[in-house]
Amino acid sequence: MDILIKPTLKLFISFAILMVQYGNAERVPALFVFGDSLVDVGNNNFLNSIAKSNYFPYGIDFNMQPTGRFCNGKTFVDIIGEMLGVPYPSPFADPNTAGVKLLGGVNYASAAAGILDESGQHYGERYSLRQQVLNFETTLDQLRTMMGRDNLTSFLAKSIAILVFGSNDYINNYLMPSIYASSFNYNPAQFSNLLLNRYAPQLLVKFYSIYLIHFLYINLYTNTLIM
Repeated sequence: MDILIKPTLKLFISFAILMVQYGNAERVPALFVFGDSLVDVGNNNFLNSIAKSNYFPYGIDFNMQPTGRFCNGKTFVDIIGEMLGVPYPSPFADPNTAGVKLLGGVNYASAAAGILDESGQHYGERYSLRQQVLNFETTLDQLRTMMGRDNLTSFLAKSIAILVFGSNDYINNYLMPSIYASSFNYNPAQFSNLLLNRYAPQLLVKFYSIYLIHFLYINLYTNTLIM
């Protein structure tokens, strides 16, 4: 029981810190969401994948229809957005996610995605961490054209990125030795280090380089807010 409570408590503490940090400050303009099925809002609907949730009972408590979210209602990102007064970020793969819609943020998350490119590949197409970074760069190019470089820097500095990665690298890679060789090639500590070394350069360093310096990082074991 203690193992289950601690991550949940940490997550709500993270929410509280987030609210204190931004409650009296200038309004957060956008959320940029990266991750897997925990925060996918429909990207996989547009991919050739069996990891989809575009059917009932998914979404039964969200306008009574499936949305691509892997839950019956809202994701925790939806709740954070409501608390901050930010629109639900649209899925990157949706052709309608363009123009002014980008100003509310974009969701790049993809069910079955992992830090490693090969994680979850038995489900079919998905946006891995590397591909989500490339998709984010596409959005940045569009925003830069819309608002100019200086305005984009200011916009990103006030925005928040949310990252949810790691579970598929274990449950849909390391713990599936009949499909993936990772557990034969790395012991648990080595595999963990491999994930960290792939993760940090691709997203965390990228964020700081463009002044997107506020992000909520939730991993497999703990829930941590990094400001």
